[in-house]
Amino acid sequence: MHQNKAQKERVAVVGAGIVGLAHAWSAAERGHSVTLFERSPIASGASIRNFGMVWVIGQKDEAQPLALMARERWLRVANQAGVWILPCGSIHLAHREDEWQVLQEFYESHRSSERSKWLELLSREQVMQRTPAANPNGLLGGLWSSTECCIDPTSAVRAIPPWLHSHYAVDVRYSTAVVHVEPGQLRTADGNRHSFDRIVICSGDDLATLKPEVYRDQTIRRCKLHMMRTISQPDGWRIGPHLASGLTLRHYPNFQHCPTLTKLSERIAHETPELNRFGIHVMASQNHLGQVVLGDSHQYDDEIEPFDEAEVDQLILRELHKILTLPTWEMQSHWHGIYAKYTGDIAFEREPEPGVHVCTGIGGNGMTLSLGIAERAWKRWEGATE
Repeated sequence: MHQNKAQKERVAVVGAGIVGLAHAWSAAERGHSVTLFERSPIASGASIRNFGMVWVIGQKDEAQPLALMARERWLRVANQAGVWILPCGSIHLAHREDEWQVLQEFYESHRSSERSKWLELLSREQVMQRTPAANPNGLLGGLWSSTECCIDPTSAVRAIPPWLHSHYAVDVRYSTAVVHVEPGQLRTADGNRHSFDRIVICSGDDLATLKPEVYRDQTIRRCKLHMMRTISQPDGWRIGPHLASGLTLRHYPNFQHCPTLTKLSERIAHETPELNRFGIHVMASQNHLGQVVLGDSHQYDDEIEPFDEAEVDQLILRELHKILTLPTWEMQSHWHGIYAKYTGDIAFEREPEPGVHVCTGIGGNGMTLSLGIAERAWKRWEGATE
């Protein structure tokens, strides 16, 4: 089913979330004829229910090149498609001694690496100069990273398909559910069959509809997160960079090598076990409308219920008040999202049949990694021959 890279393929991408959009764009750039199928009338899944963070600082060494590649592609698509993007950087705030120690350890461990160009330890005063949102009470300092960007996920994910159509003639088919895939063709819910040379399934946390056997016995977990956003902050007030608390240090694996992290994690488990129960760590970003996006929590598999517990939101806000000061905390909306997280690698990528590919399981790194993962996949596929 694979063709020589000089040949152009008929490509189907199933799913118009960020993973599907990334694969469709990489295919269209290469001159392939692309059809994008989305079962919903408009993007409404996990890809629009997040912070909109391109979070390079959170990636371990093997994922960092993909995150940087994705960052560059985000800047390109934003420019070409008119999508709002802000290269804002980030600050991890330290309000406890063990948090400040972990940040120093992380910084020192990267002094001789490529990351040293992007990192800077900030004093309390330097933090306050870079963001008006940091709570000064108990603030010890922070870790600055220059690589992070902010995107509004809802407007971005919904703007990219019409851009793909107008610039690359991608055939975008909303409200069209794909119910069966086999080498060379797929079938939609209306009974129609469509022929393709390559089919890429990017169906998020739906592991039951297409190729369910591929996911059997795999370490893919469904994760539910709680998030919220404020109304637009008054008078054009901005937080500046993305902000994260010391709780975040125990969430992202790139901090695991820091010697003090174990002590920090034990302290959190002892003082606030309820945070571990709901997988809470807190972060903040701000979109182009001036709304501050806040979160989040992590509940997995059988813990997931359709009902959103007020306790989770209350705990998130309790922790955010410890690290942030905002002109207004009035909320505009609350929501939850559900994504698939593969624990065995950066993403779950398989080719169960010739010319049929599956990509999911990127977890909470979809906005950060998807554009890089798709580009890596197409570079691999375009060199393949039958």
